Amino acid sequence: MAHIARLDIEAIQKRLPHRYPFLLIDRVLELNAQHAVALKNVTANEEFFVGHFPGKPIMPAVLIIEGMAQTAGLMHQESYPSSLGYLVGVDEARIRRQVVPGDQLRFEVELVRQKQKLCKAKAKATVGGELVAEALISLVAEDPAS
Repeated sequence: MAHIARLDIEAIQKRLPHRYPFLLIDRVLELNAQHAVALKNVTANEEFFVGHFPGKPIMPAVLIIEGMAQTAGLMHQESYPSSLGYLVGVDEARIRRQVVPGDQLRFEVELVRQKQKLCKAKAKATVGGELVAEALISLVAEDPAS
């Protein structure tokens, strides 16, 4: 198996252009060209909880999918280090449970197929070992200066 990297928030910010409130990864536990595991600590201070929903804060499902896509993007960068992985498809997405303040999301992605700069990854998000969401994420690696 290829090397496994761990990244803190500073290292993540060097690799991804996303910033608050759209950077949805706090730490990477495992990372190589075929597999990645990342964490997102969900706090009551997240901006999206103001309107989603007052009195019953629930993390928007699209942001859970975005967190899985960002994790897949970091994995894809292992094969294309000078590129960014741009999201081009989400298939078979399923949301299994709500995510609320205090939860810690664990994003896990596995490479399914790679054809040149296009990759497809199986992604899942869990909280405390319980499945929250899953999807097939498609990314294309492109030079961010283009």
